[in-house]
Amino acid sequence: MTVYLVGAGPGDPGLMTARSIELIAAADVIVYDRLIPPEALAGARPDAELIYVGKEGGGPSMPQTQIEALLLEHGRAGRSVVRLKGGDPFVFGRGGEEAEALTEAGIAYEVVPGVTAGVAAAAYAGIPVTHRGLASAVAFLTGHEDPDKPESALDWSALARFSGTLVLYMGVRQLASIAERLIRAGRDPEEPAAVVQRGTLPDQRVVEATLGTIAAAAQDAGVKAPAITVVGPVAALGDQLGWLDARPLSGMTVAVTRAREQASDLAGRLRELGAAVIQAPAIRIVPLKPALPHLARYDLVCLTSPNGVRLLFEAMADAGLDARALAGATVAAIGPGTAAALAQRGVMADVVPERFVAESLVAALRDVPVSHALIARAAAARDVLPDALRERGAEVDVLALYETVAEPLRDDQRAGVARADYITFTSSSTVTYFLQSAGRDAIGGARLISIGPVTSATLREHGLEPHVEAARHDIDGVIDALVDDAAGRRAETTALS
Repeated sequence: MTVYLVGAGPGDPGLMTARSIELIAAADVIVYDRLIPPEALAGARPDAELIYVGKEGGGPSMPQTQIEALLLEHGRAGRSVVRLKGGDPFVFGRGGEEAEALTEAGIAYEVVPGVTAGVAAAAYAGIPVTHRGLASAVAFLTGHEDPDKPESALDWSALARFSGTLVLYMGVRQLASIAERLIRAGRDPEEPAAVVQRGTLPDQRVVEATLGTIAAAAQDAGVKAPAITVVGPVAALGDQLGWLDARPLSGMTVAVTRAREQASDLAGRLRELGAAVIQAPAIRIVPLKPALPHLARYDLVCLTSPNGVRLLFEAMADAGLDARALAGATVAAIGPGTAAALAQRGVMADVVPERFVAESLVAALRDVPVSHALIARAAAARDVLPDALRERGAEVDVLALYETVAEPLRDDQRAGVARADYITFTSSSTVTYFLQSAGRDAIGGARLISIGPVTSATLREHGLEPHVEAARHDIDGVIDALVDDAAGRRAETTALS
């Protein structure tokens, strides 16, 4: 097998390469560093062995020789090994040393480059490391050299004369010394400089100053690793070109309580809007694998969730059927999300009510002839729809495709929720199971976003009033409601100030 030296990028999971995601999903063993996005490991196989070897400046660290020994051990055992590193493995990532060790041991390896922080963090701060007329070259240097070296390998005089941009990695604790060396060697102390902390992440911070004052400014701001420092005229462009804080949810922390397998899409879209996302899945979807009835006997088939669509089509595939099996029936979807899930499988819903509740679907079906109906849904659900169809004289079968069960929250997830600005609830079950798992105290001062009236009613049953209910009862509606509310709160803050 092969050892893969993989760069995971600087922190934003959206900057991971397709190749890195593919290898993580297939790996037997993942040896990972401290600054790896949690979403990266979420894509690992359930049976994959995850080995943490993270290093933190000034804190306990696994020796590099021990990390290399792990790679050799698992590589020799014939496993597919991903050595997952922040940024790029060959840019201050010690990937070269690990490649040498693998080569000497005769173990096959591949290198998968990643987006390096020196470029990405600067870009997320609105700082182009090169710029026509300002910087035609860029130099990357480390502020944390090998302590066993007899002297610095950096030529400070040459760096002082360098006319391009200097990008310093891992230099927060040594920043005052580094700035002093550059100035003493002839670099202009009035040259613009900027420190970018936690670059590309929602809580990214930027401190701007001059080379002569940047160390004191960073210390006053409490800047800590991980951070990069940019020195050169381009560092002054951040105020003009900064774009990260302009996103509608920048500075907001949002807790997502959807089931883990459904949460990634919502979480990804919230991150694109600038939010820090806490994934706190309160529920888990458990497929039931029921016997599939003979679909040709139904003149109406109702789907009440995207989960129901997915599991119905999986059951159909197991029976050797595809979308054509629904050709003779009117197909009804409870809302646009369910209709979209059907469309992805080649079925255009005939009936989609405007409001995402069973009562609206009952009203939308009022003029649809029906004698035999199939309702594909969760095992525990309200009987509004089947009862209404039976009152019309229809024969109704309920196909329970899945059940929703509680997903206990870890301590770190509960702590994350406690500091959230918003908590999203996308079904009644997320409300019930979240409160069972985390308790009301975990909500703190967060604003509660409800997907629709049924979910809102469940919140009220537990003594909680939703601050916002989505006008459109699907994930798009939840996002729109959250963005609108955040904009309104910002406007109020601006008016008060």
